[in-house]
Amino acid sequence: MSWKPELDELAHRRALAEQMGGADKVERQHARGKLDARARLAGLVDAGSFREIGKIAGKGTYSPEGQLEAVMPAPFLFGRANIEGRPVVASADDFTVRGGAGDAAIYRKMTQCEAMANQMRLPLIRMIDGTGGGGSVKTLETIGATYVPAVPGWSDVVTNLDTVPVVALALGPTAGLGAARVVASHYSVMVKGLSQLFAAGPAVVEALGEASDKESLGGSEIHTRNGVVDDEVASEAEAFAAARRFLSYLPGHVGALAARTPPHDPVDRREEALLELVPREAKQVYSMRRALEMIFDRGSTFEMGRLWGRAAITAFARLDGYPVAVLASNPSFLGGSWEAKTSEKVTRFVRLADKFRLPIVHLVDNPGFMIGKLAEETATIRYGVETMNAIYQANVPLASVIIRRAYGIAGSAMSNADQFQYRFAWPSGDWGSLPIEGGIEVAYKSEIEAADDPAAHLAAIRDRLNKVRSPFRSAERFSVEDIIDPRDTRPLLCEFADLAWRKLEQRG
Repeated sequence: MSWKPELDELAHRRALAEQMGGADKVERQHARGKLDARARLAGLVDAGSFREIGKIAGKGTYSPEGQLEAVMPAPFLFGRANIEGRPVVASADDFTVRGGAGDAAIYRKMTQCEAMANQMRLPLIRMIDGTGGGGSVKTLETIGATYVPAVPGWSDVVTNLDTVPVVALALGPTAGLGAARVVASHYSVMVKGLSQLFAAGPAVVEALGEASDKESLGGSEIHTRNGVVDDEVASEAEAFAAARRFLSYLPGHVGALAARTPPHDPVDRREEALLELVPREAKQVYSMRRALEMIFDRGSTFEMGRLWGRAAITAFARLDGYPVAVLASNPSFLGGSWEAKTSEKVTRFVRLADKFRLPIVHLVDNPGFMIGKLAEETATIRYGVETMNAIYQANVPLASVIIRRAYGIAGSAMSNADQFQYRFAWPSGDWGSLPIEGGIEVAYKSEIEAADDPAAHLAAIRDRLNKVRSPFRSAERFSVEDIIDPRDTRPLLCEFADLAWRKLEQRG
């Protein structure tokens, strides 16, 4: 006897699942300017590569005779797919089914998704749109009881952060557990005007006496500037592209090595513009991002977290095809001084690079930790020391290039001084415990005040100190290893990348 009747039923159930929450709900989703869950999966992964798992899972409605009448699909889709030919686990919340609410969910689908990424050692992408949590207060009446809060399968969420690359794309209003799933990632993205994120939505907040709407409560302008979410993009297509590019720099799992791409940019490329990048006037700024464009493989720089912790630039790039993590000072914001948010951002990035075994290149122009009352109130020194700890704890090779300033504890956090210093300095290098500007008046206060002409005496002291602050004096004492022509930065860092990856490959 043939099993065709059962296969016909399977095809029927699959067709019902593809209707998602129904034509009207799907149309409403599209009218809001949002793609539906299945279109999102198609837009994220390589064409034709998605194999859905648990497609027909949901809540069926049956006639008195036991015949299937309808199915409300589970508001969560996941499966195996490819991104640039590499296997991943891809998932998407379906907002068309009760707004992605937990009381319509089958929790085992979500827990199995996380477990698959963990146990099969595959990168995980979550596309989040809805609460994904325990439903609404009405759920109490539905189940006839309340419950002690718990999140089934959260242990796999935690384990995945130490196991595989995790990307979260917030593609609509995300609250409660949905918001938590966004944050529990290595890289997260919001779509401007489309995504919001909050612990509880405006209606709940308003009940506490605080009026707001979704955007003012938890829009991307808030969360990509406070560090909750890494990046903001203009469209869902850009979010998919950002996820794909982020993953291109990382290995498939912790313990593996990231892929080198075929080199396309000459190792010996020397940019003349680097000679004039740093102004001679100490208070003048310049574009560190321009330096990145000239030093790393053309078109390879991918910055994350651009809108928060802005005194540092954190990015991935390539040197002769080898992927590296790039940490660079940003003199265009606070002069490059690290405040609490910048320190927090750098700590997270260094630990990410170390976890996935990416060599770190640090371009340094750091006048020190931010000072003043606000800096003290925001615990800058605590966050700053945590950053220094992360750099000292990192096991991956690190090369630093002192572009201009390196002062104080923050300046000393350029690398682990107790290990071999793979380090270069430009002739514009300027370092010490405190900048001369402002420091002279403190160190020589009594002497200046006792002088017949305090202004002239201050100028004379400054002239004396300027003669000994030359980076060549430091090089004489081997306090800095090498002073280089800025144009040689790329060739030397390509050499570092080659040696660094040889070391990583030897470790297996």
